[in-house]
Amino acid sequence: MDSKTVLKAFEAAVETYAAYGVDVNAALEKMKKIDVSVHCWQGDDVKGLEDSGGGTSGGILSTGSFGGKPRNGDELRADIDKTMSLLPGLKRLNLHACYAELNGEKVDRDQYETRHFQQWIDWAKSNDVALDFNATCFGHPMAADNLTLSNPDEKIRRFWINHVKAVRKIAADMGKALGKTVVNNIWVPDGMKDLTADRLRYRTLLRDSLDDILSVKYPTEYVVDAVESKVFGIGVESFTVGSHEFYMGYVAHQQLVGNMDLMQTLDMGHFHPTESIADKVSSLLLFNKKLLVHVSRPVRWDSDHVVISDESVQELMREIKRTDSFDRIFLATDFFDGSINRIAAWTVGLRATQKAILGALLEPTEHLKKAEAAGDFATRLALMEEFRNLPAMAVYNKYCLDQGVPVGSDYLTEIYEYSENVLAKR
Repeated sequence: MDSKTVLKAFEAAVETYAAYGVDVNAALEKMKKIDVSVHCWQGDDVKGLEDSGGGTSGGILSTGSFGGKPRNGDELRADIDKTMSLLPGLKRLNLHACYAELNGEKVDRDQYETRHFQQWIDWAKSNDVALDFNATCFGHPMAADNLTLSNPDEKIRRFWINHVKAVRKIAADMGKALGKTVVNNIWVPDGMKDLTADRLRYRTLLRDSLDDILSVKYPTEYVVDAVESKVFGIGVESFTVGSHEFYMGYVAHQQLVGNMDLMQTLDMGHFHPTESIADKVSSLLLFNKKLLVHVSRPVRWDSDHVVISDESVQELMREIKRTDSFDRIFLATDFFDGSINRIAAWTVGLRATQKAILGALLEPTEHLKKAEAAGDFATRLALMEEFRNLPAMAVYNKYCLDQGVPVGSDYLTEIYEYSENVLAKR
């Protein structure tokens, strides 16, 4: 897109927003301080880099067989580099434990050490990228029955406890090495396909396992922990041990008993389709210092489609803005689509998330709150409708131009060139 066209549209947008009392440049300065963690697993369909081959299980599934999938850590990092070169703003990567680089060493997940992720740490340091981390409690023979931290079998349960403990230690080492706080997220696929007679038993085991895992304290400047709920998954349709209510209670339990500011994770695909993630934000922020939100797009179920700036994503970001809590919420994308160009999927999803954030920052929120406080709900509704169509895209294009990344859909040209010169040769 021609820079003159971008600047002309931006100048018009500045005038439009100014009419509502919005300082566009101030919003852009805030935008520069907000990062969204890019999930590494979109790059290879959640396969991972372990010698065993990894893969999905536990109710998650990546579909499609588009060509050019990376075959090792160097190729995956190259694809991530390309993606990040197309994104404006701060850089952060969300890494799963199954992306350990073992280099032929025979070691299982319960014995992972920081050295198995040293190449990721070195890459992040050299590229000024922050890292986040996740235990991988799926895609493994010990997770075959979809019970990990809540498994009644002591041997299996202990394996996964040790794995998550190892991951927390590695996350703390990452944060110390990089000088950037790592968000360490804990999600387990535990549940059952059919009717369950003793839900309390499994939830008691999960609670006790988490207590054991979190008994080790790390400096919060190195790592902060979060726990993630889910409503159901393939093969665990009837019962999920780590439900939303379980983790709400567990976070409160840790705050009161464990003396720990554990975060709750809201994944946009992990609730009933009629539930609004945006509606949960203000309730949780009343009782929690921080939250982690996974931005995704469910289609009928937790299908993790590529994020687009649809109403659910925009409403989430508007709610974060209206509660003035962008500094209290960590944002990370979580989707995987192997049916299309994977770098394009990353780029579309991340830029859509950024557009929704910037659109929220530009919203003339005070006009809405003023009308609401006055009981003038007709004006509130009318303004909400008007504000949805303000020229936020013109501002985002200027943001991209200033950051030296492609404007509009110009990034597609670079993706196609990379695909021809790199992906097609794999």
